[in-house]
Amino acid sequence: MPKKPGPKRRSECPLNASVEMLGDRWSLLIIRDMMLKGACTYKTFMECYEGIATNILADRLRKLGDYGIIATEPDPGDKRKVTYLLTQKGIDLAPVLTEMVLWAAAHEDTGNQALVRLMREDKKKFLAGVRQRWAQRNTRRSNARRA
Repeated sequence: MPKKPGPKRRSECPLNASVEMLGDRWSLLIIRDMMLKGACTYKTFMECYEGIATNILADRLRKLGDYGIIATEPDPGDKRKVTYLLTQKGIDLAPVLTEMVLWAAAHEDTGNQALVRLMREDKKKFLAGVRQRWAQRNTRRSNARRA
């Protein structure tokens, strides 16, 4: 599949491209909440315990959409609202986020040790579960749109 051209970058370095797309904590936490908690509405993102400000949330959702990491669709229950979805590009970040969690847990005193244990015990199984839940959500949404 051809790569979608994104916004102009400071350099052609692949690491720079990653940092420009994901280089702030809020973008990564939004993706985390979508991946692990199934968050998909503005309201659910606002309820994250890190306490994101509304203007920052709106900006990061827009940027993640611009980069093709998330997509939006009308909320099935209220067409005035939108639902946010991870794209294939977004779900492909699952191994990256998993490694970041494991790295932090190895070097810092962190919480959510149950999640860390799951990742450490069988990383492939954990990632397969994340991808399976993502695929199931997409299937349910597709079926709801057709109905």
